[in-house]
Amino acid sequence: METESEPYVRLASLRQLHQVMADMNTARSLADTLQTVADGVVHALGYELACVNLVRPDGDLVVAAFSGNQAAESLITGRVGSRESWERRLSMGENWGDLVFIPHTEGWVLDDDDVPQWYTDGPAPRFEDEWHPSDRLFAPMYTPAAPGGGSCGELIGVLSVDRPRNGRRPGAWGREALQMYAFQAAIAISNARLRANMQRALVRLEREQQALRASEESFRQAFEYAPSGMAIAEMGGDQHGRILRTNDALCRLLGRPASAMRRYAFSDLVHPEDIGTLLRTSAEGGRAELRLGRRDGTYVWVSLRNSVVADAADGPRFLLTHVEDIEERKRRELQLAHRASHDSLTGLPNSAELRARLSSRLCQRPTHPAALESIDAAYGHPAFDANGHGFDFPRGTETFDGFDHHVHTVAPEGERDDGTKGLAVLFCDLDGFKSINDRFGHNAGDAVLIEVARRLSQCVRDGDTVARLGGDEFVILADGLGKADAADLAVRLRNEIIQPIRAEGRAVRVGASFGIGWAHCGMTADEVLKSADERMYVEKRSRPKQHRRAG
Repeated sequence: METESEPYVRLASLRQLHQVMADMNTARSLADTLQTVADGVVHALGYELACVNLVRPDGDLVVAAFSGNQAAESLITGRVGSRESWERRLSMGENWGDLVFIPHTEGWVLDDDDVPQWYTDGPAPRFEDEWHPSDRLFAPMYTPAAPGGGSCGELIGVLSVDRPRNGRRPGAWGREALQMYAFQAAIAISNARLRANMQRALVRLEREQQALRASEESFRQAFEYAPSGMAIAEMGGDQHGRILRTNDALCRLLGRPASAMRRYAFSDLVHPEDIGTLLRTSAEGGRAELRLGRRDGTYVWVSLRNSVVADAADGPRFLLTHVEDIEERKRRELQLAHRASHDSLTGLPNSAELRARLSSRLCQRPTHPAALESIDAAYGHPAFDANGHGFDFPRGTETFDGFDHHVHTVAPEGERDDGTKGLAVLFCDLDGFKSINDRFGHNAGDAVLIEVARRLSQCVRDGDTVARLGGDEFVILADGLGKADAADLAVRLRNEIIQPIRAEGRAVRVGASFGIGWAHCGMTADEVLKSADERMYVEKRSRPKQHRRAG
């Protein structure tokens, strides 16, 4: 660079400075930009040594580029100086605009700090403005200030220069040139960092997109070729539950093509009795077992598991539904449940199932007047308050719940038919059955029991229960009957039973004795059955023995 006493600067120097600045802004990477900045100080500004100290994310400054001396470059490049030491340097010495000059008379106090530096040798200055080997000149580099944010932005690094070629401290023009150069270098470094960040972001985005494409392909493969049914359905809005996509396994399970499946929502396919289960599962995710309709009109039991797939910005978007065929398991479960609750010989409900059905109709609150009077007398106050609410009374380890709201079971009163309709319990015992077992064997006896069960089931209404207690005892539960209705039913049943029965190639006959009991709330199932059983024995003893027809 020309001396400061020159009234003008040669055009070649300006062109050289312009070229350096152009190179700074066209460097391909951040490392290239930093090295170009250091080289430009040496080639265009007339200094023998230049060092670029770059601010790291933790605030300390690292020697990122060096120019002018290979030995010095290999010694200090990559070394780190603390931010505290740099703040100390930039706050002392002389301020030449934005530059900081620390003369050798003050700089000795910095010889022992942790800032990497290169010591130069030379003779002592012979005149006032001659450069001393221990003089230090720093050009801080700041990002451009935001509008209204002050004269400079954030510190991104410091240019340190040494040994001007003319041997003199820079004058006004040299100072301004270095200051302007540091400003342009800060812009170039900021742009290079931005480009580097953008390149890293683009690389990361491309990797993420590749991973996403791989994930989507993996999902598609898993979805399409899963051995069990899979579906994607809309969630929320007017089209909630509408099927968007199904795999081949689900189409085969339901016997419906994929194009047809897209016309349905799962609520269109589910069994009417399972619609509530479906809606709860769809809204909350999770698992449910329900029935889905096939194209041929039949239903298949499935395990349906929903996962709510959410979008980070918009919330829940759709349901991923896994559908597994559990028809065989459900069939076995129903068979086991049927075996546990039904008689293996006749297929009728067994004793446990009979008691369960009877108990489900009865509560602990007594409705029979006699029962209420006995409770009033025992506890010294009414069983119910003025509003009809019951009090709690002990009954062994149980209590009467006064706040149940089910429809109470009542029973006809007195010997005459008063028009009350109740739950009749007909206890049936076969007459002469033992002699058939003894004379013709148990196979004949089993055939008789099976036929009696069939005849009893044919004679009752839908909704009535015919159960086998065991041996040759049967019970019929018939709701909504008056006394005369129950007596007529017993006659019809007896007339059916006494008809000849084919067993082991021969015709045999059995008779039947019926006892009619009535269930009402406040009774237990065992009490109701015991009442009917006692009435049956009364009826059996009242008939002449010869009328108890045997086979």
